[in-house]
Amino acid sequence: MVMNGRAELASERNFIKEVRILQLNIPHSAHVVNYEDYINERYEIPDEDMDHWEEWKKDEKIMIDFNAVLKENHIS
Repeated sequence: MVMNGRAELASERNFIKEVRILQLNIPHSAHVVNYEDYINERYEIPDEDMDHWEEWKKDEKIMIDFNAVLKENHIS
């Protein structure tokens, strides 16, 4: 939820072009846990006074979990 607001703020400040927010109810699967751990170990949620937008890069290994989450939830 916090990142949705930060993304909207980044768009208003022209750090990114646009934001599309999907409302999803994703069950907490092992793939979700792996992805959350990956992000939490590498990145921090930006403050409201951010001066840029950092794209969260994903390596090939975590993309397996990321794509599994999308598939499990019929998004991809």
